[in-house]
Amino acid sequence: MIKKLKPKSEFSRNVLTLMTGTTIAQAIPIAISPILTRIYTPEDFGVFALFMAITGLFSVVASGRYELALMIPKEDEDAINIFALGMTIVLFLALFLLTLVVLFNKSLTSILNNDEIGYWLYFVPIALFFTGLFNMLSYYNNRKKNYKNIANATIIKSIVSAIIQLSIGFVKAGVTGLISGHIVSTLFANTRLFKNIIKDKILLSKISKNKMITLTKHYKNFPKYQAPHAMLNTFSSNIPIYMFTPFFNLTVVGFYSLSTRIVFAPMMILAGASAKVYNQKVMQIHNEHGNSYGFTVRLLKSLLKKISIPFLIIIVFAPDIFAFVFGEVWREAGVYTQVLSPWLGMVIFTSTISFIPSLLNLQRKALFLEIVYTILRVIAISIGLYYQNVFIALICYSIVGFLMLNYNIWWMLSSLKKVN
Repeated sequence: MIKKLKPKSEFSRNVLTLMTGTTIAQAIPIAISPILTRIYTPEDFGVFALFMAITGLFSVVASGRYELALMIPKEDEDAINIFALGMTIVLFLALFLLTLVVLFNKSLTSILNNDEIGYWLYFVPIALFFTGLFNMLSYYNNRKKNYKNIANATIIKSIVSAIIQLSIGFVKAGVTGLISGHIVSTLFANTRLFKNIIKDKILLSKISKNKMITLTKHYKNFPKYQAPHAMLNTFSSNIPIYMFTPFFNLTVVGFYSLSTRIVFAPMMILAGASAKVYNQKVMQIHNEHGNSYGFTVRLLKSLLKKISIPFLIIIVFAPDIFAFVFGEVWREAGVYTQVLSPWLGMVIFTSTISFIPSLLNLQRKALFLEIVYTILRVIAISIGLYYQNVFIALICYSIVGFLMLNYNIWWMLSSLKKVN
């Protein structure tokens, strides 16, 4: 009976494996969120959101985006050299950022108009190094189809983060527990994923400086186009946090952070797991000259059926859900969620198939679209700042996101269809 319930296709089994791990990992922070929102203030969440936004801006390009190239080579020798190359870049970037923080801490704190973040800026290079390493390890294990190990590492990361955030939060006021939980949990996850690499001594011995230089040139489009694209995408996604902090206050940033976090967590479980396996599967179909367009369309239709009803329920009752679960003080975060819902819904679909530009070598066009998207988002938020109204800012931001992501999906699918 149990065997009959198991998915028959390899793709479905792999998605289920990752989805199970991701579901457990996402369920933990969601489960403890009602406690966290009662031991940490909206201002604490605002500082944490700003720290994560700064770290994320650099972490996403920490390895020059060479982690994406790990999926492409046929030979594992090339892949391990790309991994070594990426880790070298991560280390140098972390050291470079540490130097900048030490030299310009006061100036950066003044720009952000928040004294508390000044102390935590020193921890940004550490968080960046661990996150960059986690990205490289995740993609390498994805290449090797070590989906169970990725799932386990994700669960470990979530458990450790929850333990630290709760334990420190009960004994110490402020944002210390939130940031410490993020950094230490990533270290634990990296330790789990590293085992699959260090045990292959023969493969590690094939890492060479000359090979790394050759691969740097061969995959130069990743740092040339993908890195600025990814950085723009991260900056664009966090524009409200960057712009709300100096012009409004950290309470607004905290509301925005929780509103997006709570919606993204459950909705991205399926999308995130599907994206990991989709990247590997669509590359295989593409290399074998199969119908990658049809496969992608079927996947998006399946996603729509699975998330539409839960998403609508969350959106309609968002303010009441936030007030009941997290405390009355967080009701406004639920209103933010309603306003942002058109954009939030589209993010799920675009994130699932975002590998298409890399697959078809369309990084230049993707970068151009991201530049346009970023400019429009800045204009959208600026309108709200002009009227000194956060809701006007969020409405404009949501409309821009909805329209641009619709166009992105149409462009990616059309490009895939032409190749087929």
